[in-house]
Amino acid sequence: MELLDLLLHPVRLRIVNAMFGGRIRTTTDLCRRLPDVPKTTVYRHVGLLADAGILEVADERRVHGAVERHYRLSRERARIDAEAAASMTLDDHRHGFAAAMAALLAEFNGYLDREGADPTADMVSYRQFPIWLDAQEQAEAVAALTPLLRGLAEKKPRPGRRQLLLSTILFPMGEVEEGE
Repeated sequence: MELLDLLLHPVRLRIVNAMFGGRIRTTTDLCRRLPDVPKTTVYRHVGLLADAGILEVADERRVHGAVERHYRLSRERARIDAEAAASMTLDDHRHGFAAAMAALLAEFNGYLDREGADPTADMVSYRQFPIWLDAQEQAEAVAALTPLLRGLAEKKPRPGRRQLLLSTILFPMGEVEEGE
């Protein structure tokens, strides 16, 4: 299976998101993290990601006569680089966006379904900001945001930190009108 097909799937995308930040998880941990996904489905997708080298076995332990694998994310393999993105068709982009939105919706529903969910106290945000930029300004905005976002993504779990899901979406909304 090609990298794009592997990563542009809602369940696999959620597994990759759950593994970010240096987390080491078992498939059982992932099943608890994705309670809306059948266990057999989680196991199947973990197997696909492991076979492709996106998840690596960090440790193996014997538990009740079975081998329990502890996985970590291969950050190098778990990303679509500029070359792969440039090779994507319009349908690939459509499929990828749909997978990202499905994963985002599932994660948000999972958050709301948790006991004690408090969007106000948790500073939940789902605002959209239509902005007007020319090509140079857009490039400058992306160049300014990229180091900030990479720095945030590099932070490791520790007491007092909780994992947040930050999604950025940037695309043209329509044609440029004359005189604007």
